[in-house]
Amino acid sequence: MTGQTIARARLLAPGLLLALTVALAATFISEHYNAPVMLMALLIGIAFHFLWEEGPCTAGVDFAARTLLRLGVGLLGMRITFEQIVAIGVGPLVLILICVPATIGVGLLLARLMGKHPGFGMVAGGAVAICGASAALAISAVMPDREGKEEDTLFTVIAVTGLSTLAMILYPAIFAALGFDDRHIGIMLGATIHDVAQVVGAGYAVSDEAGDTATFVKLVRVALLPLAILAIALSGKGRATGGGSPLPWFVVLFAVLAVVASLGLVPAPVVAGVSELSRWLLVIAISALGVKTSLGQMARLGGGHIGLVVGATLFLALLALGLSVLI
Repeated sequence: MTGQTIARARLLAPGLLLALTVALAATFISEHYNAPVMLMALLIGIAFHFLWEEGPCTAGVDFAARTLLRLGVGLLGMRITFEQIVAIGVGPLVLILICVPATIGVGLLLARLMGKHPGFGMVAGGAVAICGASAALAISAVMPDREGKEEDTLFTVIAVTGLSTLAMILYPAIFAALGFDDRHIGIMLGATIHDVAQVVGAGYAVSDEAGDTATFVKLVRVALLPLAILAIALSGKGRATGGGSPLPWFVVLFAVLAVVASLGLVPAPVVAGVSELSRWLLVIAISALGVKTSLGQMARLGGGHIGLVVGATLFLALLALGLSVLI
């Protein structure tokens, strides 16, 4: 076991060191030039994409972008209390419950209109509606095998990651220009951006209030993934042997810590320490996500496929804006 642990650490070390270095550079720039640390981490990371492609850094960068991200989001629960959740109100929950199934339905409709396989529409619609790449992979796993399934899934993962990155940069400015306050911006970011990483990055680039709100709203969307998987299985569109997907562990961690924080069971210094650890984990994860993002690969994607994902993305954003009167 010890030998395996050492081998695993050696495998992950180069990529983790790269992500940490980018995070430190982004933090330095943020502190000295008052720039958003998450955005700086993303942009600096993109500049080092060639290290992701060469091999030695791949495992560690992937670990940071996935596991450290989820751990960082889970630890954010220490900052969320019942009072904050009540303050968000019923409106955002209603908004999410309308937007998620409607966006999946639009994915299926666009697939039919564009002559694409319904399975691609389901995967792309679910990825846009729920939680980006994670939803794409989970939904694809319970869909029947077919020719081109793996290519469609990979395309969706790349497309939603790229669009989430673009939304992370543009959406805060757009919502601010519309006159939304930080709470409202957080709700809209959590309801419209695909991946958890970019929701966190966009939210905390605006303010702590926007970041906390965006993270909570986003995790409500993530929590709908098991229901979507179950619905696919019961509808007969999934594998005959396909089962449901368990609630993601980081959502459970987030909920448990939110309960603990709300009950006042943790001393303030511990809460502050966990919050700071969460912040660093998220900056490192965003840095790794930037390293994984290939602008060239995004530019080479096919027009029809990207049109479907972009169409579903625009539908979700416009629907959420239209329903924002409920907030």
